[in-house]
Amino acid sequence: MMLSGYSLSLLEASWMTIQLAFTSLAVGLVLAMLFAGGEMSRFRFVAWPTTALVTVLRGLPELLIVLFIFFGSGQILFYITGDYIEISPFLSGVIALSLIFASYAAQTIRGAIKAVPKGQREAASALGISKARTFVAIIIPQAIRHALPGLTNQWLVLLKDTALVSLIGVTDLLKQAQLSSAATHESFTWYATAAAVYLVITLITQQIIKRIDAKYSAQEGSSNDKKTVVEGAMA
Repeated sequence: MMLSGYSLSLLEASWMTIQLAFTSLAVGLVLAMLFAGGEMSRFRFVAWPTTALVTVLRGLPELLIVLFIFFGSGQILFYITGDYIEISPFLSGVIALSLIFASYAAQTIRGAIKAVPKGQREAASALGISKARTFVAIIIPQAIRHALPGLTNQWLVLLKDTALVSLIGVTDLLKQAQLSSAATHESFTWYATAAAVYLVITLITQQIIKRIDAKYSAQEGSSNDKKTVVEGAMA
């Protein structure tokens, strides 16, 4: 019964890790697009602060960012609002992991957008297609195809980085493995189980990513057809 109770706790902690990882991924992707857009902006008052922020995030140890957000966010909000606002460990973890992920993913997204030939934008403009529609219908599908390998690697790093939040009080998979190990003195069993769960999550998400990659690979042919039509019209 004791072991079954610890197993249930580990299962709940695994769900916490999954929630933390996917929430951070969703928020991080939005931030990454904002960072990428900011760095590519032609306005210096936007590009320079964004580049500086991304550089700082990439230059600091990830653990330090987690601790700074957890311990420092309340203090910063106090200076701004005059009231002490407590940030939960889970929210602090999401903010920290999202910023870490976004600082790296922004470079991948920016490189993917730049990898799309500039001539396609010019051709679409010559055909009277708006910049917004060009970006959504022509640039984004090709950029995603270029960005997927890099984003996949960064997702795997993010999944492993979720273990950092155990230090700020979130009972994630690693934290629960530590607690179960200390209570039962079965260190190898619980850490091996935690490792197996991380591996299962990784393998499942890799299969999902492979399907997404295959989908965009199938669409790449049609995108190339659009490119030929647009460039032909331009000629």
